[in-house]
Amino acid sequence: MFVKSAMIRKEKCFTVKPEDSVQIGLDLLEKYEVDALPVVEGTAFKGIFTWYHAYKAFFNSGKSKEDYIKSTQIKDILVNEDVFLSVNDVYEKAMVELNNFPIIAVVEEGEFLGIVTRFDLVNQLQSAFGMKEAGYRITFTSVESEGRIGRLGELIEKYKESVISLVTFDETDKVVRRIVLKIHKKDNIDKFVKELERSGFRVLDISED
Repeated sequence: MFVKSAMIRKEKCFTVKPEDSVQIGLDLLEKYEVDALPVVEGTAFKGIFTWYHAYKAFFNSGKSKEDYIKSTQIKDILVNEDVFLSVNDVYEKAMVELNNFPIIAVVEEGEFLGIVTRFDLVNQLQSAFGMKEAGYRITFTSVESEGRIGRLGELIEKYKESVISLVTFDETDKVVRRIVLKIHKKDNIDKFVKELERSGFRVLDISED
């Protein structure tokens, strides 16, 4: 999935300007009950304003709270001005770039287009793992060799399984691949699992949710 499918477009984003005071930024964070806001000047992305960095700067400022929030401008404490995604980035990249931030901007040629939030990213991961649909989750391993995923596809077709999600991971030794397959509930789960094992897949766990 691409970032453009998961982002909140700029028309629906709450933003602040670089020249706004920290007071304005904090008021907006509280009003909209969010942890961070994109900083935008015209259409240009300038960075991110967060609760955490606002208060960190206050503790290091030596000013009274009242003086600090009224006299300090957002441009003085914004962060992540060079950290953003493009609309055609895959959303997995957002997992790395978000790190400990609640939002990341989506930018093209300097123009602010929207944001991806940590909340939306978690929802996408839940969807990728089929966590919102009931079924059988089968975790198994396979030797990393040509044709193994094709063989799995043949077994799925043979038993007419309805796939909810299929996710693969490299094991640490790079020789074995871990596979998590979630399928809709049917009464042939035992036969399907036995066929997996006869075909060289090592089943580690079967759970129902």
